[in-house]
Amino acid sequence: MIPELLKETEEKLRKALEATKQEFAQIRTGRAHPGLVEHIKVDAYGSQLPLNQVATVTVPEPRQLHIAPFDRSLLNVLEKAILKSDIGINPNNDGVAIRLNIPPLNEQRRKELIKQVSQKAEHGRVSLRTVRQEAHKKLQASRKSSEISEDDERRGMDQIQKLVDKYIALVDEATRAKDAELMEV
Repeated sequence: MIPELLKETEEKLRKALEATKQEFAQIRTGRAHPGLVEHIKVDAYGSQLPLNQVATVTVPEPRQLHIAPFDRSLLNVLEKAILKSDIGINPNNDGVAIRLNIPPLNEQRRKELIKQVSQKAEHGRVSLRTVRQEAHKKLQASRKSSEISEDDERRGMDQIQKLVDKYIALVDEATRAKDAELMEV
């Protein structure tokens, strides 16, 4: 009972950590990276598709993204989707591809982005704690139905807490890395 619960809990914790890291990837730093635009949805072929399913995104220079659609007829649609998105960068359409020039960040903008990172990190920690609560409830239910003893319940809760602490440390580590990346000039 407890080993399966630990395995299931760790899987959920891993997913919560990955979701937090994905949120961090969407925050614009001074450097170009494909994660900046992957979340953008494009109206193509009668449905909303992620940008990376209708175009290739490359980084030819440290401060530039090159977006080449698989179908050139989607260039204007891609351009509109980028303009509507929350990245705040104007696309340059050259008729073949779209270039996004990433401007350097000023000090005030860096501090705003660091605040966003800490908010997203806190959301990640909350997700981890929610997973912990779910696991605790399952342990309590198992004890009430006499599947496990009180000692097993306590031991299981301790093991779950250790797992959660490990993943919170990983979120904190990712937060520090993103903060350092943002402060880099």
